[in-house]
Amino acid sequence: MQETVLILDFGGQYKELIARRVRELGVYSEIHPCTMPAEEIRRRAPIGIIFTGGPDSVYLPESPRCEQAILELGIPVLGICYGMQLLCHMLGGRVASCDKSEYGVMDARFVPDSALLGGIEGIQKVLMSHTDRVVDLPAGFRATAQTDLCPVAAFENAEKRVFGVQFHPEVENTKEGRKVLGNFLFKICRARGDYNMEDYLQRQIAAVREKVGDKRVLLGLSGGVDSSVCAALLDRAIGDRLLCIYIDHGFMRKNETDEIRSVFEKRKLHFVYVDARERFLRQVEGVSDPETKRKRIGAEFARTFEDEAKKHGRPEFLAQGTIYPDVVESGANKSAVIKSHHNVGGLPKDLGFEGVVEPLSGLFKDEVRKLGRMLGLPRRLVERQPFPGPGLAIRVIGEITEEKLSILREADAIVREEIGRSRAKADQYFCVLTNTRSVGVMGDFRTYDYTLAVRAVRTNDFMTCEYARLPHALLAKISARITNEVRGVNRVVYDITGKPPATIEWE
Repeated sequence: MQETVLILDFGGQYKELIARRVRELGVYSEIHPCTMPAEEIRRRAPIGIIFTGGPDSVYLPESPRCEQAILELGIPVLGICYGMQLLCHMLGGRVASCDKSEYGVMDARFVPDSALLGGIEGIQKVLMSHTDRVVDLPAGFRATAQTDLCPVAAFENAEKRVFGVQFHPEVENTKEGRKVLGNFLFKICRARGDYNMEDYLQRQIAAVREKVGDKRVLLGLSGGVDSSVCAALLDRAIGDRLLCIYIDHGFMRKNETDEIRSVFEKRKLHFVYVDARERFLRQVEGVSDPETKRKRIGAEFARTFEDEAKKHGRPEFLAQGTIYPDVVESGANKSAVIKSHHNVGGLPKDLGFEGVVEPLSGLFKDEVRKLGRMLGLPRRLVERQPFPGPGLAIRVIGEITEEKLSILREADAIVREEIGRSRAKADQYFCVLTNTRSVGVMGDFRTYDYTLAVRAVRTNDFMTCEYARLPHALLAKISARITNEVRGVNRVVYDITGKPPATIEWE
């Protein structure tokens, strides 16, 4: 049995980061709603439970709760932020509003003999984000950290193996956060640390073989990182029973279709190319709403696969390169819907397939890349810039036309070329054609053309990000090239918003 830590979600924005940090330490983690029954948790037998943060106040009647019985299972529990306050509230302590809220990086003093904070010396930088705090400790608990404004920045009852931290150990701003989580996993939960990509690969191969049996699988191969790694994994699992179809929906980046065909037509995969550009453009004609774009493109993908499936003996299963952030952002486990992904919940129910195969749906992007390297995919493919399934359709704001797509392709090629060959530090970069026109002047003539936005971000996990501090000289060069070489753009702006509050993509 693989060791598992369950993460109960109380609405915190960092729940995915908690899951990822636990996995980085070699322990498998899963996110579940806070309403998960105690009996189900008992059946799963996790080695530990983590309560996430959340935006609510625990003393309000409508705030999210979990079953009291969870605390009676004898499983170690760590509460983070709201999770700590909830533990206090459930165990007889008192939580109240702060006289002064704490937001940002603060100095915290740690108690040296704490089971959770052991080995972390003196004063440490931690990220605080709260308007409530623990006022009275539950019986049997003691404070193990404090800040100038928060007397109980951490508490514990080592005998009951219940711990709480008001700060966020999962974020990079908390300098010793990794060690705090490591103490919980290895000293308190006694984890072996048996989670790794080789183990995940073997489990998924076995799961695919068990689900599919001797039947065939149809995969829509976009050429992006996720679908390519999915194809390589399925190829290893079921070999020639995998049919990979590349649908050219007309929303690809410049020269990308040619590059994808050159890579996959040389492999042993059964690769089929389909030119469906006109078909997809008709589906989004006159559509401006981003959610509608995603849904229609997702549905058209499904219908196109269905048409192609009939031409090739009709495989029984449909495979998708869905990854964990797609699932979370699309509202899995009763989370709020941030944006719908075309491969999560956007498929018609009358597809005719027996089932869906999603071997990457439990992985974060960095884990997918690592798996791709293990499967022998070329580095230039595994490390390529992330690209959403609907492609440029959601990087054209407003109605989509061939003219707009052409403008965006040329501008995007310039952005990727200039940033790619610079020494600038950016993990993802692209541009967005806004629906805003403005007055400009070129030579002696007045123009009224589009505004183009450049987006470049720094991120380790693609769940949060900061905008990349690109040199002004580089931005000036990009702007000059686009306005001189791309007809239809007379203004270039740079997006300096992080995630949150924005998402990486605009739509």
